[in-house]
Amino acid sequence: MGTGKIGVIGGSGLYAMAALENVREVEVTTPFGPPSDAYIVGSLHGRDMVFLPRHGRGHRLPPSAINFRANMYGLKALGVEWVIAVSAVGSMREEIQPGHLVIPDQFIDRTRSRVSTFFEELTVHVAFADPVCAVVAHALQQAAAATEATVHFGGTYLCMEGPQFSTRAESRLYRQWGVDVIGMTNMPEAKLAREAELCYATLALATDYDCWHVSAADVDIGTILAILQHNVQLAQEVIARTVPQLQGPRTCSCSAALQTAIITDRTMISPAVRERLGLLIDRYLTA
Repeated sequence: MGTGKIGVIGGSGLYAMAALENVREVEVTTPFGPPSDAYIVGSLHGRDMVFLPRHGRGHRLPPSAINFRANMYGLKALGVEWVIAVSAVGSMREEIQPGHLVIPDQFIDRTRSRVSTFFEELTVHVAFADPVCAVVAHALQQAAAATEATVHFGGTYLCMEGPQFSTRAESRLYRQWGVDVIGMTNMPEAKLAREAELCYATLALATDYDCWHVSAADVDIGTILAILQHNVQLAQEVIARTVPQLQGPRTCSCSAALQTAIITDRTMISPAVRERLGLLIDRYLTA
């Protein structure tokens, strides 16, 4: 297997990758409907890259309206193997200050209305104890450490439904759970990445203290956007430094997540389902 493409999913504030060369737009048709936008395909430091603004250009899509399945399927269809998800988050810890970077290694899914699997027509149970690809996470850590940013490696990202921010009671409860950051978009994104056998990790940009902090102002979208704009250049620098580290054939378990996960009897998987999901499952169904 050759070196696969690197995908970047841009969150709030990151709607383009300025350093990409040989840029072109690619529309992808998926069995799950349209992705958030056209994919921006180009190269960075000689590596093929694919960029997708998660909320669409102009930030048209709120978190619950994002077609996560189409987004991840499209990345897979374009030959992406590694995924860097850039996300704005609220800090749930005093030491994670607005403007800091966080590379979480765990998730808590508190979403309610989102489809979180590609596999509604057969039974597939992927391992998800370690939801972040350690290879991508460590590459991000090393890249971030080479900048002037303050970086927190590890921790738990709680994904809420949104689009409203937390109540004060919710924010305090999540702190009791030991949550480190809170956001609205990395679930079911990370679950679908694992089902698509993509190596996924998050570069989170802390923008505020949610509403638990007694001395900081409550969450205000104007303040958040100001901090995000300041951090967009930093995020792009970290990504540019990460790209050269993601080389060669993958050896992590992400690349074979479905190998023992398909429970349905192969003879019971219809031709229609095989055609619909072939991009994801064909390698395990052919004799």
